[in-house]
Amino acid sequence: MTRTKIDYGIDLGTTNSAIARMEQGDPIIKKSDTLKDTMPSCVGFNKKGATLVGDSAFNNYKSDKLRSMKGGKTKTNTFIEFKRTMGTDKTYSSSHMNEAFNSEQLSAEVLKKLKSFITDENLQSAVITVPAKFEIRQRDATLRAAKLAGFKYAELLQEPIAASMAYGLNSQNKNGYWVVFDFGGGTFDAALVKVEDGIMQVKDTDGDNYLGGKNLDAAIVDEIIIPYLEEEYVIDSILEDNNKKQILQYAMKYYAEEAKIQLSFKEEHNILSDLGDIPGEDDEGEEFELDITINRERLKEAIAPVFQRAIDITKDLIQRNNLSGGKLDALILVGGPTHSPILREMLEEQIKKPDTSADPMTAVATGAALYASTMDVSDEVKEASRDQTKIQLDIGYEPSTVELEEFVTLKMLPEKTEGGIPASVFAEIVRGDKAWSSGKVSINEKGEMIEAKLNEGKPNNFQILLYDVAGNRLECQPDNFTVIQGSKVGSATLPYNIGVEIKRGRDGKLVFRTVKGLEVNQSLPAKGIINGLKTQQQIRPGNAQDTIEIPIYQGDYYSEGSRALYNEHVYDARITGDDLPALLPERSYVDLTLITDKSGRIEKIEAFFPYLDHTVDIEIPETVGSEIDAAFLDKEIRKAKGALSGLAAQGLVNRQEIESTAEEIERLKQSLDQSRNDYDRKKEVLNNLKKSLRKIDELEDNIEWPQFEKELREEFDRLEGANEELGNEKTTQHVNQLRTQVDEVIRKKDLKLGQSVLEEVHNFFIALTFIYQLIGVVRHFRNDFDRLHWRDPQQARQLLGQATQIIADNPTKERLHPIVVQLFQLLPESEVPDGTVLTE
Repeated sequence: MTRTKIDYGIDLGTTNSAIARMEQGDPIIKKSDTLKDTMPSCVGFNKKGATLVGDSAFNNYKSDKLRSMKGGKTKTNTFIEFKRTMGTDKTYSSSHMNEAFNSEQLSAEVLKKLKSFITDENLQSAVITVPAKFEIRQRDATLRAAKLAGFKYAELLQEPIAASMAYGLNSQNKNGYWVVFDFGGGTFDAALVKVEDGIMQVKDTDGDNYLGGKNLDAAIVDEIIIPYLEEEYVIDSILEDNNKKQILQYAMKYYAEEAKIQLSFKEEHNILSDLGDIPGEDDEGEEFELDITINRERLKEAIAPVFQRAIDITKDLIQRNNLSGGKLDALILVGGPTHSPILREMLEEQIKKPDTSADPMTAVATGAALYASTMDVSDEVKEASRDQTKIQLDIGYEPSTVELEEFVTLKMLPEKTEGGIPASVFAEIVRGDKAWSSGKVSINEKGEMIEAKLNEGKPNNFQILLYDVAGNRLECQPDNFTVIQGSKVGSATLPYNIGVEIKRGRDGKLVFRTVKGLEVNQSLPAKGIINGLKTQQQIRPGNAQDTIEIPIYQGDYYSEGSRALYNEHVYDARITGDDLPALLPERSYVDLTLITDKSGRIEKIEAFFPYLDHTVDIEIPETVGSEIDAAFLDKEIRKAKGALSGLAAQGLVNRQEIESTAEEIERLKQSLDQSRNDYDRKKEVLNNLKKSLRKIDELEDNIEWPQFEKELREEFDRLEGANEELGNEKTTQHVNQLRTQVDEVIRKKDLKLGQSVLEEVHNFFIALTFIYQLIGVVRHFRNDFDRLHWRDPQQARQLLGQATQIIADNPTKERLHPIVVQLFQLLPESEVPDGTVLTE
């Protein structure tokens, strides 16, 4: 079958994956080889070197992890949750294959397995879903996985958009606000969708790429199973060894996941193993055995904090868009963990009762297929699949609409068709339910427009029938198409702000500046421009050592103005003297243009230099992230705690804000200590630590400016007072100029400019009051004359007499200052005070 639209949707999940296809206008989940709607995202390798994917691999997972306990080594051959390390340098070593695989290679195996469920055609194109908050390098890695799996073309779609399409297809609610709560196996997304007359547009998104079912399993292991083992066995040596502890945690994950699933449907569950099921022994040679009875309330104590993190993200998303749970028209659940009655109860209490009409396990795949039915296949795929023995057609139509009638254009493509085409050809479009037909309409290579009538609120599949003048059927390609009526999705949006690192003028900090046009929630593809940046040094033409660095970052909703390093680094674009035709002076202007594709990936940067009238184009390569050292995280956590202690000691910050931030940092420290060897646990800790560090920065900034403003106002008030007493017309004019500068600094809260103005105010005060300082020095010398060790006491007395007479008469700086200088010269160096006014 030849398709003009992609038609295939794939949910490439952390724990489970699924594939759906459009068939006769309906999105149909294609069953796995075990006749399930989903399959585990699990890849394994056996001793013979065969690759196992899905259920066959997952069936080996438990025994594989338990075997690793026996030898105390991390040798393993079955892998799950590798989606959490997409776009990084993390590898998974298989002892059977004697090879290490990265996340995209393992994901490619999952995609290949999903492709194998399609047996009646060659699958070459698909829409593959990714979390809304996936970073650029994670999206790139997903596309590379698709290429490794043999896809000639893949389009990425945010998971909440896919879920919205699946929900919207059958929902009677065609207006209002929906929130998609997508809590998957490894990631969490929340999306606010505005629906007007069935047209859906994502208004805002948030989420956490390191929050999902894996965290629930870890909480059960760390809060329930490990404490049980500590109580029943002696495992001190295991817990003190990070490698052995990680092996134990991984081995217990199976029991945790089983408990989590069982307690979603019943009130109590017994985590039970037989003696010998769990290999290995404790420190005293005892074999391990599990016999833990837990109820839903005990489970809630362990996992509610994980769910609460997702709920807090969702509440913030709703509130920053000036909404509340009561104003939402639907709260849509997506992902296996959303079956949990604990979560559903928490959501109902804090936001709104969830709508459970969509299947949380398959909504993303079916929505992706719906979206795929609106996307054209690539020209490469289209040309490769043409059967030129059939009359080739070009069809133009709106693939999704809220109207009940849509125009369809049909024209023949003789140049794409082998053999002759009859002089007269007639086309008939027949709706799938046979209740409407266009009748026979004459068509040619110039095209004909036909108005098609649609059934309301569902996909409408149409068959195209061609006839010659005698009424004989003619084969054509394509011979069918689908129009979805009742819902229409807007374009995908940027999940992050995209920006550059700049040196902020007011305080010199390196901060994140969003590129205008590439703000979070901007429709894709997008183009952004940032003007007025300046170089910090001259760039000599032909000199590769002279460089301009343009660090590119992506940041969340609150990233603007934060330290750049607290955001996600994308790439350092670099321009050298080799790229420029002539000398570029220091502080020359640079205008940057950044261009993204439909998936949000930065394709190119254009740097324009007005001084040279020259543009440099910079391509952005694909990159991968590196593993984070636990020791580095320890150091950063200690620094954060120290900063908070300093803020608390000053007593100028709301204690509740300090305490809540301190609690979050302590939670991160505990999370790190529980699994110091886990690759994505360290990334999770770092991502959340950056948010806490940003909060600390905000608290420090909130103190820094008020303190500075108070100092500036007091210094200027002192100057004004001195001017009223000692000033003249000229000094008053200068004080008025300084007042204008002070007001400007306070209005802009410009710390860097403020420091300069404060220094000028202080210096002018010194100059204005200099005569009084001189008088004060003379009086000090006169009062303490006998205690000072004068080199020539007689000359000193003579000079003090002259100074006293000048003060009594009409003191001026010009007459008094030389005498005071001579008096200081008569003192030994040890008695000349530091910071003397004689430095004017």
